[in-house]
Amino acid sequence: MTLESINPSVVACEYAVRGALAIRAEELRDEIAAGQPGIPFDRIVSCNIGNPQQLGQAPITFFRQVSALVEYPPLLKAENLSVTSKIFAKDAIERAKNLLKAIGSTGAYTHSQGIPLIRQNVANFIHERDGYPADPDDIFLTAGASPGVQLILQTLIAHKNVGIMIPVPQYPLYTASIALFNGNPVPYFLDEEDTWGLSVEELQRSIDVAKAQGRDVRALCVINPGNPTGSCLSVDNMKKIVEFCHKEKLVLLADEVYQTNSYMPKDFPFHSFKKVLRSMGPDFSDLELISFHSISKGMVGECGRRGGYYECTGVSEEVKEMLYKVASISLCPSAQGQILVDLMVNPPKRGDESYELYRKEVDGIYESLKRRAHLLAQAFNKLDGVTCQPAQGSMYLFPQIRLPANAIHAAESANIQPDALYCMELLNATGVCVVPGSGFHQKSGTWHFRSTFLPPEKDMADFIARIATFHGEFMAR
Repeated sequence: MTLESINPSVVACEYAVRGALAIRAEELRDEIAAGQPGIPFDRIVSCNIGNPQQLGQAPITFFRQVSALVEYPPLLKAENLSVTSKIFAKDAIERAKNLLKAIGSTGAYTHSQGIPLIRQNVANFIHERDGYPADPDDIFLTAGASPGVQLILQTLIAHKNVGIMIPVPQYPLYTASIALFNGNPVPYFLDEEDTWGLSVEELQRSIDVAKAQGRDVRALCVINPGNPTGSCLSVDNMKKIVEFCHKEKLVLLADEVYQTNSYMPKDFPFHSFKKVLRSMGPDFSDLELISFHSISKGMVGECGRRGGYYECTGVSEEVKEMLYKVASISLCPSAQGQILVDLMVNPPKRGDESYELYRKEVDGIYESLKRRAHLLAQAFNKLDGVTCQPAQGSMYLFPQIRLPANAIHAAESANIQPDALYCMELLNATGVCVVPGSGFHQKSGTWHFRSTFLPPEKDMADFIARIATFHGEFMAR
């Protein structure tokens, strides 16, 4: 095989959060481990991807206890319970028993759409969250949200002229997948000055341009809370988006994996698009909505276990049969990922043995994320030539950097984007790995980078100091 002989769509797609900077970070990590001299830092701080446990976020005890028990069922045998009950909480033991009755063995293939008991629990969660019922037959469990997004995009992109509306800046999953399936991104711009707001007027401008180019625009992707921007949508804004999709006959793809990462709940509470759509009554009942959720984000942070789901609303039975057919080609998502979905949507309740510890762990992570988000945004706004909107939600900040002419000329000479040059030099000087804004797309003539605020709170002062020192030296060159 050569680059000339393989599928050109594979060559064309790009995924910035795992691109050149991440590769260089791994090289530096290996050099540090090997004791190579001359490296001016002792560790890599991977702020390029929302991977909480890599940066020290502790897993939720109840989730890990249940996972361990279902993975090794002999712990649940009557003759072993006297020992097991000294290590594991009673409700964790009971949950593991119930899951094993439904699963059999975590080493066996499951239903291709997902374990029926867990899909029912997801439906119960959605009903409780939104106040409107959900049908487990409309829910597909997946190996993280990303495979679900990709399956839906692959299904929608029926020919090379299909357009998919995506925000700019956007999460690279969307541009990469659209390129892989030979479709066309139809960008709409978020308003940085309005805390990365989304306006229906901009949506209309974007679709009008695409239609004038002959694009067959089929879907609108919305990430709420936003990645990389951290913005949250209001209910009024969401209603206008639903009206727009209904008018333009678009499938609404709602990426809601950060739904518990809302740090200003009084001003910017999370509302699902399913809830908003249902509240708008029967006039909008024919709108097709697909909503995505994941165990990788929120306070769960179980990225490596690969669990998630999507729910189909208003999608025909015939199309759902096709989605099931494609899902069955991969046989099933990971059983352990599905189990974590169950635990995410059905955690310990008040009165359960594990509830107090669960609440303490979840609240501790949440409050720490809020503090870190504020601290890092404040630090970025103190840097010369940098402005940063606050994080209303998610795990990221997306500051704008106004680079000096010398840096832009140096980037042009190196044939890379100026913000990519900044981020690569930041990594080589400090060990801090972020992602250039050009990897997420951005308005022409502006430069940004995305950073998580996931480093441990105790390390934030050192982390911020490293960036500030580097930035001052870089801007003075």
